[in-house]
Amino acid sequence: MEKIYLDNAATTRVDNRVFAAMKPYFSNIYGNASSLHSFGLEAKHALENAREVIAKKIGAKHNEIIFTSGATEADNMAIRGIAYANREKGNHIITTSIEHPAILETCHFLETQGFQVSFLPVDKKGLINIKKLKDELNKKTILVSIIFANNEIGSVQLIESIGRIIKTWNKEHGTQIYFHTDAVQAFTKIDIDVNKFNLNLLSLSAHKIYGPKGVGALYIKEGTKIEKIIHGGHHEYNIRPGTENVTGIIGFAEAAKLFKPKNYEAVKKLRLHLIKKVLKEISGSYLNGPKEENVLPNIANFTFKNVEGEALMLLLDKEGIAVSTGSACASSSLEPSYVLRAIGVPAEEAHGSLRISLGKDNTKEEINYLVKILKKAVKRLRKMNPIK
Repeated sequence: MEKIYLDNAATTRVDNRVFAAMKPYFSNIYGNASSLHSFGLEAKHALENAREVIAKKIGAKHNEIIFTSGATEADNMAIRGIAYANREKGNHIITTSIEHPAILETCHFLETQGFQVSFLPVDKKGLINIKKLKDELNKKTILVSIIFANNEIGSVQLIESIGRIIKTWNKEHGTQIYFHTDAVQAFTKIDIDVNKFNLNLLSLSAHKIYGPKGVGALYIKEGTKIEKIIHGGHHEYNIRPGTENVTGIIGFAEAAKLFKPKNYEAVKKLRLHLIKKVLKEISGSYLNGPKEENVLPNIANFTFKNVEGEALMLLLDKEGIAVSTGSACASSSLEPSYVLRAIGVPAEEAHGSLRISLGKDNTKEEINYLVKILKKAVKRLRKMNPIK
């Protein structure tokens, strides 16, 4: 069998239709969108059309979308931008223990700058306790940032309920607590309405939805008090300076147009087939995170007892199968996954985990082949393991 790619949570292949939409902007329509001549105006027109596509996709206004170099920049802009602009009102931020490193590391940095951060724990399914969130809110709180869907175990938070709690708190206490979510993994897989969810900020990325790498966006609700974190020109409503990546943005918008939750119905069925087959055929295996409810349709995270996850990943790679031991952003770390530790997986077992993330092009035959090879690899590694 040809190579099998099952690491779609790390990145996706650029869809052929997306690439086709981008091609003219590499060499034919190449003007700087800030230039006033016809070359620039043509690029500007395309840029604004793409902005409108992304805005409509999440129920936002055209001028509420700021294009960035990716979700890491968008997350930094949201967290640091709100913190710096509102520090006279308070210095307290609430987030979770299973955020993407772009959120966690930014929050840890802000702690060195005098801000206080509450990291909410999660249950074994990776969900926060809504009551615990309410208990943490206080008059010094300026921002709540809760990941929409986790990138390692796929758990989906109750964003609408959280937004309603924050809106009620603000109304009852006469405060302005902003609500942000990193929606990178959820975008196009789950319908998002920023107004229905009472969101003030939301981060997106193109390369997780069959678009190009190096482009993302931050939704900033009109009237949100935010400070820019990069200085330079007056691009992107004077919030994010720097010449826009028009080619990438065109690809981002095309991918956003092409994909929606219904496109993942087959992926969802394939995920359940994968889970059933792994748990049935490989002893000492179990699923980390939710199985069917409050979970993305494409991510399944497994632990295999008495097996080292990285060794297992490398054996699969030799057979032409690409999976991950955790999020790509933490793949060089020798520490057990902090997400798995947060949901209660013991350190020694967390080391034996694999994240398998499906895409639109994967097939049932590929999954059956994966499980066949995976079963052999697990058996081989357990024979080599002196600890039984």
